Amino acid sequence: MIPTAIPAPEHSEWVLFETSAFSLSIKFYAIAIVIGIIVAYALTERRYVAKGATRDVTLSIALWAVIFGIIGGRLYHVITDYQLYFGPGRDPWRVFDLRGGGLGIWGAVALGGVGAWIGCRRNGARLLPFADALAPGLLIAQAIGRLGNYFNQELFGGPTALPWGLEVDAAHRPAGFPPDQLFHPTFLYESLWCLGGAVVLLLLEKRFHLVAGQLFAAYVIAYTLGRVWIENLRIDPAHLVAGLRLNVWTSLLVLLGGIIALFILRRAYLRDSSRDHVWLRARPEPETEGTGMSQNDAAAAGAAAVVPEKMETPGAARDSDAAAVASESDEGVGNRSVNG
Repeated sequence: MIPTAIPAPEHSEWVLFETSAFSLSIKFYAIAIVIGIIVAYALTERRYVAKGATRDVTLSIALWAVIFGIIGGRLYHVITDYQLYFGPGRDPWRVFDLRGGGLGIWGAVALGGVGAWIGCRRNGARLLPFADALAPGLLIAQAIGRLGNYFNQELFGGPTALPWGLEVDAAHRPAGFPPDQLFHPTFLYESLWCLGGAVVLLLLEKRFHLVAGQLFAAYVIAYTLGRVWIENLRIDPAHLVAGLRLNVWTSLLVLLGGIIALFILRRAYLRDSSRDHVWLRARPEPETEGTGMSQNDAAAAGAAAVVPEKMETPGAARDSDAAAVASESDEGVGNRSVNG
């Protein structure tokens, strides 16, 4: 056995209580997911509050995103690996057992985005600034969560002779491989890729001022670039489409979408960067009851009504016209400040 190889884990769960009739334990996979969520939230809160949000708003949006993300991740896994839960000899109730693994990142991001959108709507916030605040922390959460695959001894790659190869015990080793065979630790590759990606995102954000959704689009590109080659190393059962694993095709499509989104968002930002820092949704001015007019317009109309008509000299008329033009200009500036 190669001394520098990554050893197989001795345990996959933490036993809290155990008797002959009952046991209570927590899977290390679940612990890794929870730690990843906590770290991602802590970083997102710090970044989002720096944009002007409050901690209460950040927590509210994050709760919606996490709940929907877990549901979406599980749905994607169950749909794409339905043979694990349905059919002869399978137990459909295992669909609800998250401790043993089975969260698809694509479903988690997609439905988590829906949850974040709901949270933003309920709190009067804009989605894209929150997504930008989340992006680096999301990559770090994925890096931590991948460590759970190590404890479950799952989703590893093909055989390798590299010194950092992964040992897999007999219960999890694929058939046809000798006992001393090492495998690519794809969980480690993806963890390191995600950590490096988080650093790159922070550097790009500072260098190019990636805001208004651009940083989240860059996250999509960074993650999918790594997922394409890492996915091709894995040997766990997967559905093939035109000779490629389904998740490879998904990664390629999402990568293309991320590139297009970054291009569109960057162009929009370069055309108008005046609202890149605004995290709240713009609200219309309140209307004066029964008039359909904003308060500014109603005040202006009322002021005009109390000015008595009088004869003016041509010079006075010119001065009055100039004052009116200046007043309208000032009012326009004020309205733009409120509505921007």
